[in-house]
Amino acid sequence: MTLAEKAGQLFHTMVEVGPDGTLAEESSRLGAATARELVVERHLTHVNVLAAPPTAREFARWHDRLQELAAGTRLGIPVTVSSDPRHSFTDNPGTALLSGPFSQWPEPLGLAATRDERLVEEHADAVRREYLAVGIRTALHPQVDLLTEPRWARGGATFGEDAALTGRLGAACVRGLQATGDVAREQGLDGTFGPHSVSTMTKHFPGGGPQQDGEDPHFAYGREQVYPGGHFETHLQPFRDLLAAGTRQVMPYYGMPVGLVRNGDPVEAVGFGFNRQVVTGLLREELGFEGIVCTDWGLVTDAEVFGRPFPARAWGVEHLSRLERVERILAAGADQLGGEACPDLVVQLVRDGRVPEERLDVSVARLLTEKFVLGLFDAGRSVDEDTAEAVVGAADLVAAGRRAQSRAVTVLTTEAVPLPLGAGRSRPLRLVLAALVEEDPAAPRLQPLTTADRAGLEVVDGTDHADVALVRLEAPYERRGPGFESFFHAGSLEFPDAVLDVVRDLAARVPTIAVVHLDRPAVLTPLVEAGVSLVVDFGASTEALLDALTGVVPAEGRLPFDLPRSTAAVTSSPSDAPFSTPDPLFRCGHGVPSRT
Repeated sequence: MTLAEKAGQLFHTMVEVGPDGTLAEESSRLGAATARELVVERHLTHVNVLAAPPTAREFARWHDRLQELAAGTRLGIPVTVSSDPRHSFTDNPGTALLSGPFSQWPEPLGLAATRDERLVEEHADAVRREYLAVGIRTALHPQVDLLTEPRWARGGATFGEDAALTGRLGAACVRGLQATGDVAREQGLDGTFGPHSVSTMTKHFPGGGPQQDGEDPHFAYGREQVYPGGHFETHLQPFRDLLAAGTRQVMPYYGMPVGLVRNGDPVEAVGFGFNRQVVTGLLREELGFEGIVCTDWGLVTDAEVFGRPFPARAWGVEHLSRLERVERILAAGADQLGGEACPDLVVQLVRDGRVPEERLDVSVARLLTEKFVLGLFDAGRSVDEDTAEAVVGAADLVAAGRRAQSRAVTVLTTEAVPLPLGAGRSRPLRLVLAALVEEDPAAPRLQPLTTADRAGLEVVDGTDHADVALVRLEAPYERRGPGFESFFHAGSLEFPDAVLDVVRDLAARVPTIAVVHLDRPAVLTPLVEAGVSLVVDFGASTEALLDALTGVVPAEGRLPFDLPRSTAAVTSSPSDAPFSTPDPLFRCGHGVPSRT
């Protein structure tokens, strides 16, 4: 391999799908270069595919065109395609993608609410099968950070606040994706990592979550990661569990540890991707990890995203040049730079004598070995469009995802409306079904929802003749932006008064169930005081929700975190300490058992 070809292996960046499964010919709003620029001109062979095309057939077509492009290069190294999570309800181009043609499941918080390791492995196996069908071979998940800071915007992709539960469920996810567990063996696979596997990139080492004031380090105001309660080792524990389960890759987080001392030594206050103490000292040497380390996205290059400046997440080393940042990352021990495509800088570092070429060889060997073990160098590197269409969104996977959504529904109180709905009635229950929408935050309104006809329920338009109202709400957050920042639900956990007034008015007219979609904890105290029955979901369609509330599929969810009583309780507790919020409204594990 030439020096330039080696350097290209060290980058793993974003690419988009063009119309009808073509290779996109223009850079995207997220700053992604074209596939031709990346694969042919810069020698990259690892790409993170962004939003999915409308159909699996188009996805598969795009994949095969990408591999044809790679096959035409001098070495013909196949491309490893990766993906952020894309099997649920989150739609954030920087963290997770709406399910599109894939089966749709609850968010990881919802899987955690079921406490069911078998379900998590089955979910991950479904993801594996659908990923393989369209050629995705690396999962940029699971995320096993602990949600100890309720305000953190990334909480929805975690398994909650409990380290032991997170470790168990994260390990089940690894087994399912990598086809090394019981679910794969029951399908006739041998349980070893190989051509039937999707490689997992566990994140965000050594544990995101304890962010100062709950702000996210995608942005400069959220760069500090703090440990006022001394719980660094607690956040590290799930990663120990997933390393033991065989995760193949690890992603260090953006966060910059402030005031952290470990084993008597201060940890340098630089982002974890730049931090040799963490990547080499802790992950490689202490924990013995020999797999691939890929940084989080965009540590080197300032970019423009959605038409607005987006600085590199070079926390603690902002003063360094791009060349010096790359040098620091390689010195820290990372194999790949996520979200970057600047192999010319690596070439320059080697030619200037600042990085030995042998250092590149170590990482390139790891990266190419992974491709060989995954079977990417085998003759059948292409995927089949008919198979993709048959597997992605298959009826059995869609049904399993919907059932999981229902199982994860968590009932907190039932005083206003007993559950299951319609039980023991001689006539159908007349139900007002609506979502509270905030297009104008000063004037939220109820928007009617539709549902398929079902026995025992009659959906009516108004409250005059209704027996029960069911209103769906999104968890509160501060609106920020515009642009990329607007996708992160951060800040206040309290509902605006205007929203609460709508719910109170409804509850005064008809017995009401308030169903809150929690992508992170929220202060639900005013809803309890409003006298509603209170239910939370972690990603559920209206049909899956009604399945749970009518008892078709028992609602089994139990909270995967404490729900704080107030904002004051959140701000008074240490960001890194699990279950430290004083006098929570509901404890982790709370859930009213479903009656049938």
